[in-house]
Amino acid sequence: MRDRSVTRSSHLGPRTSALRHGRPNIVVVMTDQQRADLARREGYALDTTPFLDDLARSGAWFDHAYTPIPVCGPARVSLLTGRYPSAHHVRENRGTDHAVYAHDLFDVVRGEGYASALVGKNHSHLDPERLDFVARYMHNGGLEAARSPEERAFDQWLADLHHRVGLTPTPFPLECQAPYRIVSQAESWIRSLDGAPFCLWLSFPEPHNPYQVPEPYFSMFPPETLPPLATDEAALSGQSFPWRYLRQIGEAAHPNYGEVIPRARANYLGMLRLLDDQIRRFVTFLDNAGLRENTLLVFLSDHGDFVGEYGLMRKGAEMPELLMRVPLFFAGPGVRASAAPHPAFVSLVDVLPTLCEALGVSMPPGVQGRSLWPLLTGGDYPMAEFASVYGEQGIGGLHLTADDVVEDWPGLTITPERRAFDELNACTQSGNLRMVRKGDWKLLLDMHGHGQLYDLADDPFELDNRFDDPSRVETRADLLAELVAWMLRAQDSLPIPVNGYRRKTDPRNYWTPYRETTASGPDEQREEHAP
Repeated sequence: MRDRSVTRSSHLGPRTSALRHGRPNIVVVMTDQQRADLARREGYALDTTPFLDDLARSGAWFDHAYTPIPVCGPARVSLLTGRYPSAHHVRENRGTDHAVYAHDLFDVVRGEGYASALVGKNHSHLDPERLDFVARYMHNGGLEAARSPEERAFDQWLADLHHRVGLTPTPFPLECQAPYRIVSQAESWIRSLDGAPFCLWLSFPEPHNPYQVPEPYFSMFPPETLPPLATDEAALSGQSFPWRYLRQIGEAAHPNYGEVIPRARANYLGMLRLLDDQIRRFVTFLDNAGLRENTLLVFLSDHGDFVGEYGLMRKGAEMPELLMRVPLFFAGPGVRASAAPHPAFVSLVDVLPTLCEALGVSMPPGVQGRSLWPLLTGGDYPMAEFASVYGEQGIGGLHLTADDVVEDWPGLTITPERRAFDELNACTQSGNLRMVRKGDWKLLLDMHGHGQLYDLADDPFELDNRFDDPSRVETRADLLAELVAWMLRAQDSLPIPVNGYRRKTDPRNYWTPYRETTASGPDEQREEHAP
């Protein structure tokens, strides 16, 4: 962890003895690699997350929420710091130790007297020693010493899957699954607080691969009954090399890669329902403990998953909607309920400033996200501020091409003991790509000036590039200007020199004035997904 602007103590100073009256507990519920659109509230045919759908409608939910980058570690650093990857300097999973920021979410809450915990997956810059309680999990199960023999056997079974697909029901009971264990440990920690205010990061490693579930979830969504895919591997012929490389590396590691996609899809949906049931269990615990009414719940994911589209699973290639758009909702004290999604375009970087306003504290220096609190509570906000959203992808350098992959295949592991691949590798992450989404249109531009322009209303899977379409010159120019503005906003303001010039900022980090575009409350919300 590196900080180029301030000298940081471990917790922003000593713990305060009391909180201001009425401050809520905070629980950030995070899943890993969850597609936003595979929920009934978004119009999906199958009922994968019935409890989360109801919980979202009990608060404010967004169907235009985006990750700042479709990679686990960098996205999580952005969530906790409120900064874009180009500012916090973490662009790949192995770079989390290089995060640049002033103070993050846990610095803020610890400074305000909250007990703090991470139960689940970290994979960020966060040093567990800064928290009061930590129980670590990853995709191979629990990482703590205190595990039962059955839990250890399950964790080893997970590791032996090598991130592949479980072709039969998982031969261990539900109680061995990470979500069940995570909820149990979170509940135990909260009970130990004896009423103290808390901030909990409840971070599930699922539905990230390996794709596996026990019964009854394994049989809940049979492969032959799933809605048909909109695309298949034939769509890769019109895509850039990283897309095709994903399929190639998958087939090289697992010759039956394409054949098991239906089972992988079924397991993925089963994992969603398993998560839904365990989150229901946790929220029921809060209810029974009398904590629900004073707990602000935030639900989100770090990025999406192809889940069979384009003949692919996992993630890795560029910035399609399936990877960029994530579930996001807030529920709890002060949040106005709405069955319909909020129309704003928002980002994971907006979560930290939103929680700062909910707690009545100033956001840390260098934060780039914007507070969503007035959007959640029915207050006034400038609509134009949330008319577009921005994202980043790539580790820099030149794009690797097929000519660069001759003998050495980045991300591929084939040994007598192991056949596996990592979809995040030097090929799929090479170069730099930037994205802006505005209305129905989406524009992407790389460091060579190669552009992509898609009408998502007619082309939701981004197969028809309109960047050079003469009839869309004005659309392209508008989105290019929007992209440049976003890239300027994402420039890092740290370090801030001692005795430096005064910087004018909006308290909510808004860039759009409150003018005739001001909106408030659910009257501005769309009804297209309302039940």
